[in-house]
Amino acid sequence: MNAPNSPPAESVVAGAPAHVITLSCDDRPGIVAAVTTELARLGANITESSQFWDRQTNRFFMRIAFAGPADATPASLERALAVPIGQFGMTAAIADQFRRPKIVVMVSKFDHALLHLLYQIRVGWLNAEVVAIVSNHESGRRTAELEGLPFHHWPVTAANKTEQEQKLIRLVEETGAELVVLARYMQVFSSDLSARLSGRAINIHHSFLPSFKGAKPYHQAFERGVKLIGATAHYVTGDLDEGPIIEQETERVSHAQSADDFVAVGRDIESRVLARAVKLHLEGRVMLNGHKTIVF
Repeated sequence: MNAPNSPPAESVVAGAPAHVITLSCDDRPGIVAAVTTELARLGANITESSQFWDRQTNRFFMRIAFAGPADATPASLERALAVPIGQFGMTAAIADQFRRPKIVVMVSKFDHALLHLLYQIRVGWLNAEVVAIVSNHESGRRTAELEGLPFHHWPVTAANKTEQEQKLIRLVEETGAELVVLARYMQVFSSDLSARLSGRAINIHHSFLPSFKGAKPYHQAFERGVKLIGATAHYVTGDLDEGPIIEQETERVSHAQSADDFVAVGRDIESRVLARAVKLHLEGRVMLNGHKTIVF
């Protein structure tokens, strides 16, 4: 759709770069009008728009995808939108939708979620570039070599945990990675690392009612006769497995299935849920709202 008073459609160059702006601020009249008016002045064509008002906190959230102008960059767009951003005290981010965000994937022994991510990137469903695979085990090295990706084997012990986390921070900075994906990485981040990567690290874990912790959670679920197996993808925080939730899924199981069947179902759900969460994040569809998320 073209915003009011926008230039003719032919002035928006076909195939021009598409951008996404996400913003949040205290709610008051005029926010949408102010942003869309500036986009119209630039000659941008809005292709998707979503918004949400949180009545409890009076916070307003919006995501707008738009095409053109042809020479636009995130920096130039931010300058063009400086007036409404300042006027409403917005927290705003602008991204080129066609770029390939860089990600670091971390994995331990179980590689099903990693392999699913790599496949979805290969076929183009996920628009991302894996710049490194990090593991506390050697088992992921062959996958990295087959994919032509840098592999970092960093075993973690109580004695070297801080050192290994510093290596990760340096890797993220050196590669320009925008997201760290814990694809069944079975190590707990320290509070300091979780804070450094706030909103930039996604974890996947099994989720049952009741919750089963420790070794072999699916076997524990089998022993307790669980009827639903699930998985949750969430942002990493200092509270183990309690970060803001991005995506979830469950699947029914029954007494007729074996413990190995439960494990297989769990592998599939974990892989799907993590991939969807990564896609939502990379497309700028997830916005933090305290301990929760807004997902457009």
